[in-house]
Amino acid sequence: MRYQWILFDADETLFHFDAFKGLQLMFSRQQYQFSSDEYQYYQSINLPLWQQYQQGEISAQQLQVNRFTPWADKLGQTAGALNSAFMQAMADICTPLPGAAELITSLKGRVNMGIITNGFTELQQIRLERTGFADVFSPLVISEQVGLAKPDVGIFNHAFALMGHPPKQHILMVGDNPHADIQGGINAGIDTCWLNRHGAARPQGITPKHEVSSLLQLQQWLAG
Repeated sequence: MRYQWILFDADETLFHFDAFKGLQLMFSRQQYQFSSDEYQYYQSINLPLWQQYQQGEISAQQLQVNRFTPWADKLGQTAGALNSAFMQAMADICTPLPGAAELITSLKGRVNMGIITNGFTELQQIRLERTGFADVFSPLVISEQVGLAKPDVGIFNHAFALMGHPPKQHILMVGDNPHADIQGGINAGIDTCWLNRHGAARPQGITPKHEVSSLLQLQQWLAG
């Protein structure tokens, strides 16, 4: 095995994260029809909030509440309640990405596996339990609990402490987001692997150590 530790991102690295589908399900439970135009409006609010969160400018709580404020007013609910309902809907529709189960099965017992996610606490454990991965990943490091988000080196240092500070050359970070996962791993001084499923161009100034187009390719490379 090339590494002693593999740290994974969660959303769109191990699990599908279809926000539009989750929002539609959540709002349908509120007897409200959520349109594609509203999804574009939601993303116009949500994406800048995520950038602020990853830059340490706002808290996880602020992100989760502020993105639902317009609909809270419409529906007479609190934004926090809508966010919790959204997390529940996302857990209900969660499925692993193609190749995730096979990759994890092939690595189990051969390498230590952990997760570092900027996702939120309400979703993580229930999703791992429903997909059968609950006992695989340790540590499970959630930015909301740590108070720091990738790419901040602090969240990686927190993970390293939980891991017992193994030599950094024995650790690989795998993720789909070059700005959070890959830049974060680079900041922390560990090898990185970019899961580039959609053939995106590399962002200027961010160079992953490795790049794969699928989890199957990652599995084959790690076994080589």
